[in-house]
Amino acid sequence: MSLESAGSEPLVLLEQPAPGVALLRLNRPSARNALNMALREELAAHFRRLDACPETRAIILTGSDTVFAAGADLGEMVDASALQLYARHAERHWQAISACSKPVIAAVNGFALGGGCELAMHCDVIVAGESARFAQPEVKVGVMPGAGGTQRLVRAVGKFQALRMLFTGCMVSANEALRMGLVSEVVEDQQTLASALAMAIAIAAMPPIAVAQIKEVVLGGMDLPLEQALTMERKAFQLLFGSCDQKEGMQAFLQKRKPEYIGQ
Repeated sequence: MSLESAGSEPLVLLEQPAPGVALLRLNRPSARNALNMALREELAAHFRRLDACPETRAIILTGSDTVFAAGADLGEMVDASALQLYARHAERHWQAISACSKPVIAAVNGFALGGGCELAMHCDVIVAGESARFAQPEVKVGVMPGAGGTQRLVRAVGKFQALRMLFTGCMVSANEALRMGLVSEVVEDQQTLASALAMAIAIAAMPPIAVAQIKEVVLGGMDLPLEQALTMERKAFQLLFGSCDQKEGMQAFLQKRKPEYIGQ
């Protein structure tokens, strides 16, 4: 199923490659999956629906075999005024991804540039094919990242690597991105989606409330002082003892059987 753009093909394809797993595929090949407003709106709508869907336990986001997303659509921006950009409130579309409680895995082959790199960084895990290339080249066209490219990048790779990328707009390879801490793993291009799918299936088999609490505590606590973050972690840990899945998981372990998690 997919959301239709008025008078055109869907810009985001929604597939279900395995139970509990949703696959979102960017589908704007003529523009190398450049992120125009229509694509962002479709993507945000999908994320909101999947976040509310109890059957969905993990989400994969990918592009084509040769490009993840080549950045923002400059044709929509070149003549825009500051007030016109403000009125678009593009941040609302990005927030639909960052606020998603489900684990999100980016499967990246080829270029993830500008907004495409920011899109990948909105995900929780990045599986990169060997062909993947990451960059924030906005400075080369007189601007800077505007969808988290400065803040998410510095949190991922640190000040010195982030500023090298941001000041020069340089492109980094998949293996360099792995060394920097920008991606989770690097695989052969033909294995990128398969590796992401295997991870998503493994996550989907876990207790969903525990997975959601892990994501919330990691993301919510990473910028807090340690003692406050530890308090958040402790409260979430205690909360999970009110779930049926906690009882099922521990009983299954003691009984040496496979647990069956129901998300309650």
